[in-house]
Amino acid sequence: MKKIYLLPILAIFFFNSCEKVIDVDVPSIEPKLVIDASFEVLFDENPVVANTVVKLSLSTDYFEDEIPTVSNATVFLTNLTDNSIINFSDVNSDGNYTPNINFIPADDIEYELTIIYNNETYKGKATKIKSSPFKEVIQGDKTLFSGEEVEIKITFQDIPVIENYYLFDFDDNLFLSIDDRYFNGSEYNFSYFYRDEELELPKTVNIKMSGITKEYYTYFEILVSQGGQEGGGPFQAVPSSLLGNIINTTNDANFPLGYFHISETDTFTINLVDKN
Repeated sequence: MKKIYLLPILAIFFFNSCEKVIDVDVPSIEPKLVIDASFEVLFDENPVVANTVVKLSLSTDYFEDEIPTVSNATVFLTNLTDNSIINFSDVNSDGNYTPNINFIPADDIEYELTIIYNNETYKGKATKIKSSPFKEVIQGDKTLFSGEEVEIKITFQDIPVIENYYLFDFDDNLFLSIDDRYFNGSEYNFSYFYRDEELELPKTVNIKMSGITKEYYTYFEILVSQGGQEGGGPFQAVPSSLLGNIINTTNDANFPLGYFHISETDTFTINLVDKN
């Protein structure tokens, strides 16, 4: 008499019958205006130049791939010392608004950014924050865990007396923010490591060092921890609960996302090579 083993067949039938596709509804939120107005004054250049672009877009649902830009807003800057106005235009209709005149933010002047969009007015204020220049930027020889990391060694002189905060941009959406609590007024050096998957050698990278406020330092720390550094920049995916220093003066319930900030910025270009 033959023995028939039904258990494996029953098991296969049981697990197949339990397989179920679950659709999760992600709630859709009303789009909010996202304002990226981080101005950079390249004070160590001769002549001094400035990156003063106001980038406007709308927030989207979590799984959306495309970020809708805003090209139909009115944007201008007011010098609050003499009430002079600098108008901005979106020349290429891509959400990037640039000043209509050659504009370099001055020292000790408070500027007010005004954006009018969909019959609502958004405002934020900022004063240029000082920064130190790089003293030295070199490629180091050390690695970390994988042995494939690339070391950059940074040296600069901290501005004495006052409390300073700095934002470093290591190119390709890689940022680091630090404060001077442990080296106030001293020369400071540190190492930054690129992971092996972050760049392919040889490569030329452009590094920036900007002075920032304590408030922007806190904002940026939260922004990077929640939104990450991938996908077009930290402002590409601003968390919907993270408020910056810009308010909606028409309807405070419809608050914007983003920040208005003016930084002195130094830049350094370095050619990285494979030392292995």
